[in-house]
Amino acid sequence: MRQTLFTAAVLALVISTGRVIAQERTALDPAVLEAQAKRVAVVEKVAPAVVAIFGPGGGGGGSGVLISPDGYVVTNFHVTNGAGDFMKCGLNDGKLYDAVIVGIDPTGDVALVKMLGRDDFPTAKMGDSDKVNPGDWCYAMGNPFLLANDFAPTVSYGIVSGTHRYQYPAGTFLEYTDCIQVDAAINPGNSGGPLFNDEGEIIGINGRGSFEKRGRVNSGAGYAISINQVRYFLGHLRSGRIVDHATLGASVATQSDGTVIVGSILEQSEAYRRGLRIDDEIVSFGGRPIRSVNQFKNILGIYPKGWKVPLVYRQNDQKSEIYVRLRALHRRSEFVPGGRKPQGRPMPENPENPDEKPGDKKPDGKPGDPPKRPMIPGHAAPPKPPEQYKHMLVKKEGYANYWFNEQEQKRVLKSIQSLGDYSENAGAWLLAGHTAADAPFEFILNDTSKEPGNALKWKDDAFLQKLGDNPPIDEPPGSGGLLIALQHLRLMLIYGPDGFGRFEYLGTEPLDGNGPMVDVLVSSVNGLESRWYIRENDGVFAGFDTSLGEDIDECEIRFTDFIDLGSRRFPKQLAVNHAGRPFANFTIEKPTFQPGKRKELPKKGDGKEPGEKPKDLNGDEAK
Repeated sequence: MRQTLFTAAVLALVISTGRVIAQERTALDPAVLEAQAKRVAVVEKVAPAVVAIFGPGGGGGGSGVLISPDGYVVTNFHVTNGAGDFMKCGLNDGKLYDAVIVGIDPTGDVALVKMLGRDDFPTAKMGDSDKVNPGDWCYAMGNPFLLANDFAPTVSYGIVSGTHRYQYPAGTFLEYTDCIQVDAAINPGNSGGPLFNDEGEIIGINGRGSFEKRGRVNSGAGYAISINQVRYFLGHLRSGRIVDHATLGASVATQSDGTVIVGSILEQSEAYRRGLRIDDEIVSFGGRPIRSVNQFKNILGIYPKGWKVPLVYRQNDQKSEIYVRLRALHRRSEFVPGGRKPQGRPMPENPENPDEKPGDKKPDGKPGDPPKRPMIPGHAAPPKPPEQYKHMLVKKEGYANYWFNEQEQKRVLKSIQSLGDYSENAGAWLLAGHTAADAPFEFILNDTSKEPGNALKWKDDAFLQKLGDNPPIDEPPGSGGLLIALQHLRLMLIYGPDGFGRFEYLGTEPLDGNGPMVDVLVSSVNGLESRWYIRENDGVFAGFDTSLGEDIDECEIRFTDFIDLGSRRFPKQLAVNHAGRPFANFTIEKPTFQPGKRKELPKKGDGKEPGEKPKDLNGDEAK
């Protein structure tokens, strides 16, 4: 009896002590509960914007993330490449939505699709991947292995293992530059899904993992494309184009002392024309210091072709800063079916794990399972392209979906069209005024069929650019072809896109490399290209560049004011620059426009003059 009472007393003491210890632990760990509550809140906030992507008949799929209420979704190119032009997208509300391809970036493994049927989709906010540090907490979300039949995303939690990683090309184009390495589990099906920081901001797009010989099982080393790279390409992707990455036109090498120097350089490149030479030290690029070849490749890889980027180099112990327009990494034909293919390994069976080879064995020695293609829950037969959205897919060479380019053209052109109607002023134009140095000038701009052509009277001298079949020249000398450039402005205001052989929306970029973001339209006529800039924040027509040929410095014209002409406006102050240097500032005080009807032009794409063969953006005959 005493033994029983003693045992009961000991047991009561142990239970009581355990309760006290548990209470003390609870009282001592409020931070743990707070951190848990924060994680749950973050997941609840961002989960509605995470997308499960399914291709027709299970022919591909993956994950994505909504970035705008009207349905734009960022994902991986290798996801859409398997899913096709029309796809189904599921959200954690359990509903499936139709979606269509918008634009693709095969090199950077990024794609943009548009979900349809709503204009109030839930979205996630993009963060700043340059502020990410190793050790930061992160969430990888998506639909690995099609585990979420209700489309509620799977969440894995971990830390950022490394930043600014470079992953060598894995196939024809695929290259991950400046990416984020994480230990949060990334598996097949996570491709294209978002990587969030601890505040629920998107810092990357998950795409690859180092699986090596472990089959398709997470190894703790996953890679996400930085969201800043995605942001730089976003305007280009909205253009519906197959977009390309950039090259400087120069290779770099590391010296024994650790400095990075120019190993070779194309004399046609803008970098060469701005003064960069072999053996010059690259100090910084894109505003970031350069300490290795991989670091240079990392930074170069995040920019689209055509962007202007600051570069600081040291030559003979003297530092110089220049802004260079980056060249295309690939030839246009490399993105055309049947065209010239770049050298390199063939595209792997599984882009998420480029090291995986047919016949690879599992860790237990058994052959690996064939890749599983996601199937849409509840869909036994391949879904057909929705009838009501068929018009939203327009196939054209060089584009993933030309329909979206047409929509962007219409949107951006409104800013130029807001200057007024010049269609009944196809006669001669007289633009008179004074330069900043108080020198009088007078531009005379004629129709292409009129002689003598375009003229400028300035500084007790006269300059002439004959039109028609006459070759374009740098007139006045050192301007980059100002008289040709003003002819393009005249064509734009009188004819709009119909005045050019080729016309497209390019995307967005920082004006002159360090200015505000601008929408860019590109036109081409007689092999001469112009780039038209409209400020993104307020829709103001900021100016344009016109080039006399490929790899020739443009005539850069910037508008700083406009003349009010009643129902119309016209640029008043023209700041003209060429080859990185100012040429002159013209203030137009008295524009005169002679009446005249527009002449009939061939249909868009046929060139400007009757009988002229159409030209593409490079001045080559279009196919």
